[in-house]
Amino acid sequence: MNELIYKVVFSRRKSISITVTPDKGVIVRAPYGVSSNSIDKFVREKEGWIRKHTDKYSGITRLNNNKKYIDGETHLFMGKECRLKIIYSTQLFVNQYDNIIEVGTDGKDGRVKMMLDRWYRKKAGDFISGNIKEILNRYSDHGFFPSALVVKPLKSRWGSCTSKGKLTISSELIKIDPVFAEYVIIHELCHLKNHNHGKEFYRLLEELYPDYKTVRKDLRKYITK
Repeated sequence: MNELIYKVVFSRRKSISITVTPDKGVIVRAPYGVSSNSIDKFVREKEGWIRKHTDKYSGITRLNNNKKYIDGETHLFMGKECRLKIIYSTQLFVNQYDNIIEVGTDGKDGRVKMMLDRWYRKKAGDFISGNIKEILNRYSDHGFFPSALVVKPLKSRWGSCTSKGKLTISSELIKIDPVFAEYVIIHELCHLKNHNHGKEFYRLLEELYPDYKTVRKDLRKYITK
């Protein structure tokens, strides 16, 4: 069995605790002065619980983790793995065709990443704006009237809705299957009627998106970091 790897964080607390997250791994928080032997013993006692959670996160896809911006590297777009094709060009451009993302660059440091980030955000803005218009038309009888729509990268969520009706949708959704963008948009539109996750919220969500539990479960396999 693989050795457990964990990070210890000391602070002014009274007891030892363990958290497991898909992006930060196993974090052990301990009071100042606790010996490494005591911490290691505590971790071994909780090994079953730790492995249960680390196994759950083993199938997670990190959209931006350790991505390289070199010729031949694969990047996701609309749920497909696309290969980067980088060519030298005095005219900067990004094109996508088949399973290729072609980047014309002058070769300056960081240029490919900057161009791809900008391209992804533009594609996401166009796609999500069009998608939300179609969804609003589809459910026009429900009276959804968002006050504004913002599409931008989000660190720890896929979307949000303010009490004033402003929707923010993660541009990172453009990298995965379009079904997820539709689910997130409908989820946030439901918050225009119910600003919590109570029974009425889920009743409306299930009415509009009967398969939401399956799609939500699949979406949890992705994180943006």
